[in-house]
Amino acid sequence: MFVKIDVYGTANKINTLRKEKGLSVRDVQEALGFNTPQAVYKWLRGDSIPSVDNLVVLSDLLDATIDEIIVREK
Repeated sequence: MFVKIDVYGTANKINTLRKEKGLSVRDVQEALGFNTPQAVYKWLRGDSIPSVDNLVVLSDLLDATIDEIIVREK
């Protein structure tokens, strides 16, 4: 069986973890070295998910494992 990622669940998880850490979207943008927050907003809307390299940075920033960030479809 193949594992599918719940994009909207992952978006909600990133947003929840971000808020729990008291981080703004701009904080996340700056930590990832992005010029604009558009990619972060896409993740938070569930339009896309972070790439593996960005997930590594996010996991450190949000103090969560990648498995805790990614939500799998049931």
